[in-house]
Amino acid sequence: MGELLISSESIPTSIVNAQAYRIRYHSRDVNGSATESTGLVIAPKAAGENRKVMSWAHGTTGLGDAACPSAQPDPARELITYFESGSQTQIDYGIPGLQQFIDDDWIVVATDYQGLGTPGTHQYTVNRTNARDAVNIVHAVREMNVGAGSRFGVIGWSQGGGTAAATVELDAEDYSDLEIVGAVAMSPGVPYIAATLPGLGSALAGGEIPPDGHLFMILGGMATAFPDTLSLDDVYTPVGKQIFENNWNTQPVHHLSDILDRAFKHQGPVMAVNKEKLPVWLEAFKAGSAALKKPIAPVHVLIDAQYDGPCPLSWQEGYISAIKALGGEISSTSYPNDDHFSLPQSSIAEARQWLDARF
Repeated sequence: MGELLISSESIPTSIVNAQAYRIRYHSRDVNGSATESTGLVIAPKAAGENRKVMSWAHGTTGLGDAACPSAQPDPARELITYFESGSQTQIDYGIPGLQQFIDDDWIVVATDYQGLGTPGTHQYTVNRTNARDAVNIVHAVREMNVGAGSRFGVIGWSQGGGTAAATVELDAEDYSDLEIVGAVAMSPGVPYIAATLPGLGSALAGGEIPPDGHLFMILGGMATAFPDTLSLDDVYTPVGKQIFENNWNTQPVHHLSDILDRAFKHQGPVMAVNKEKLPVWLEAFKAGSAALKKPIAPVHVLIDAQYDGPCPLSWQEGYISAIKALGGEISSTSYPNDDHFSLPQSSIAEARQWLDARF
């Protein structure tokens, strides 16, 4: 695998009996091209060895540096979300249940993903790119003197749920001397599944497309990952393309969504799919997605079932059905009283216990 860690700096943390670092490391995208990512390492202060490692895969934040979780104030903290009452953050950041992981002598790593704090546009929802970032940060932490073992698990939410799903479908060289024991996918966003079901699939195949920030970012991320076959001109109007160029690096998802909505009202559609190019786009969705081969370790899905959010129930159940059809070991728990944004805090105890049992 070679050395992946580029740099590390100690940072303050509000987590008790913990030491935290912001690191930069080498990674690869879906095509095998070299990338760099930043992220966090949070470890117990006390000396230790062969510690369990949990790699946290965060949910949607944006397409560029304004959406970088580790660049936020006090980033090595418990999860705080944009929609919480009293929130002062523009994005969701932090790690749910972080203090308990430290109390239980785990090491937690949390990638930002390429493009969020490093050069280039983020390959948003390109599961395999994001998954390599989530695995390579585990390789990187093993080069640090914090006692990281070679066995690890992944927990991810939303975009990160799709990331977690893909971490158990990578190539042998991605793991090298690591052993992944399992993946927990909270409300997973898996593009290949979404593109075949109502919602994303019908939006792409329909007429006028509403100014949905998530869909806008999915198309931008896919075009970034597959520049030889995809073009923004295939899916954006001139208005949409100008908004992308002006805002991808400076506006997080919710701000971008508001800009898109206002532009739609005053200037007209921001997305318009060239139907002749749609098959090529759907192939790209598949190439970068999870749910393509039998996972090498068990998967547990945590479902936000209160009502359809950014990852509708049909997408989550569609992913489960796809893994069963591939012969994978998969289980799930439904949270009927939780929406997309309350799910991580409500389900993190189950996620930790399920993952701990896999070691």
